[in-house]
Amino acid sequence: MDEGNQTHVSHFFLLGFTTSAGHQRLLFSVFLLAYLLTLMENIVILLVIRAKPRLHKPMYFFLGNLSFLEIWYVTVIAPKMLADFMTPDKRIAFQGCMAQLYFFVTFVCTEYILLAAMAYDRCVAICSPLRYPSIMSGRFCAQLAAGCWVCGLVTATIKLSFIARLRFCHTDAINHYFCDISPLLNISCSDSSLAELVDFILALLVIMVPLCIVVTSYVCILFAVLRMPSAQGRHKAFSTCSSHLAVVVLFYSTTLFTYTRPKAMYAYSSNKLVSVLYTTVVPLLNPLIYCLRNKEVKDALRKAILSS
Repeated sequence: MDEGNQTHVSHFFLLGFTTSAGHQRLLFSVFLLAYLLTLMENIVILLVIRAKPRLHKPMYFFLGNLSFLEIWYVTVIAPKMLADFMTPDKRIAFQGCMAQLYFFVTFVCTEYILLAAMAYDRCVAICSPLRYPSIMSGRFCAQLAAGCWVCGLVTATIKLSFIARLRFCHTDAINHYFCDISPLLNISCSDSSLAELVDFILALLVIMVPLCIVVTSYVCILFAVLRMPSAQGRHKAFSTCSSHLAVVVLFYSTTLFTYTRPKAMYAYSSNKLVSVLYTTVVPLLNPLIYCLRNKEVKDALRKAILSS
């Protein structure tokens, strides 16, 4: 292979899930259903939050941002994955692969930071209820949400600038169903140590800093709740946090080890299954968790259904 081909490939092959044709059709049906349900759930949440004035609060402003994010989070991966189930041609252009990676990393990093912002919002609401309206003003919430998106975009830009410079000369087959950092690092034939180091440092910053904010917020919430004199007050405080805490546990538990050691994770055959959890299952469950465990959202949905 000549030097030009060593420095750049025109396309990759996404191997995806290597199963029989019958199983491919079954997987297509399952993932299509999951994708459509995820879109529907998040669109419904966005419409309900917009239509109901009682939900025009910081907590639901951030929930709306999360729903908007997850619509694009799944859309970056699902259409290409669904198309690959139904065709033997599983090629993706190099530029398309880099674009998919860029937007996926953007949304993942933004979600980490957004979940931390949501934890901070709950902390202020429970620990400083009298100062809550002045602290979590509309302007501050907008700045906080914008900061989450900017951090995600900047992080993805830095990561991609190192990944895109790698050489892919021995193989153009990616043993995954989308372009992710770990498979690209593993098929590169150039020295990827700098790209791995940058990715590891950014992963620590984007994952561990928000995680520390989440943990600190919930420690403060726990102490504040334990100081409440009434059991009813404690139950109400915990109920406003339970849905967010469940989403945090789901998202972090499925992504933490994958993105702190990307190249090592690729060595395990379970990598695709873990990826399915955080690219398909978690986005599908998140809206259900917020709807089932949040009384205000449930009431708003019920009224919207009854009035339609």
